[in-house]
Amino acid sequence: MKIKPLGDRILVKQLSSEEVTKSGIVLPETADKEKKAQGTIVALGNGEELKTLGLKVGDVVVFGKYAGDEVEMEEDGKKHEYKVLYVGKVKDESDILAIVE
Repeated sequence: MKIKPLGDRILVKQLSSEEVTKSGIVLPETADKEKKAQGTIVALGNGEELKTLGLKVGDVVVFGKYAGDEVEMEEDGKKHEYKVLYVGKVKDESDILAIVE
């Protein structure tokens, strides 16, 4: 299944939230904890604001903790979680906070 975001929206695949504690214990994604607010852009809409920001597929971005809408898709027999984020013209309306370089 493929999703094409509309307008000034992007589709972001959330980064894995598997962690290793200081003592070396691996906490899997299924552990009850908050997800990282980072992800890799996998698709872009065709909005004018996206063109001016210079975002591209493969960029790693930071977004607000409660930003966007979650979408779950199955690929290769596994479920993957994505976020559809809005990149508005007004700074306070944008779900994207930064690009990780």
